[in-house]
Amino acid sequence: MARIKGAANARKKHKKIIKMAKGYYGARSKQYRIAKQSVMRAMASAFVGRRQTRREYRRLWITRINAAARINGISYSRLMNGLKAAGITVNRKMLAELAINDSGAFTQLAQAAKESLNA
Repeated sequence: MARIKGAANARKKHKKIIKMAKGYYGARSKQYRIAKQSVMRAMASAFVGRRQTRREYRRLWITRINAAARINGISYSRLMNGLKAAGITVNRKMLAELAINDSGAFTQLAQAAKESLNA
């Protein structure tokens, strides 16, 4: 049985990490061990960042909806409760879009929410 050496696979693994570390400063982009640490940290930060982006967008949508709702004489929480009571299912992203681009439609939704709360 022939002996199999691991050099080819190790080289592939190292090249992959070094390629991912391209653009990093100094040894972080040249030496495998340091590059691996930097890439692992960068990947973890990227994962966290993707979650934070979603969080920030949701906060932005809620702020926009609240501003438009108060123009229509209702608070954000009462608007959302009223829409749920009226059986209207529109996500926050679309509500924010309506608040900015189609204020007439948003006003109708706000009226429907008010009516369902009063009934």
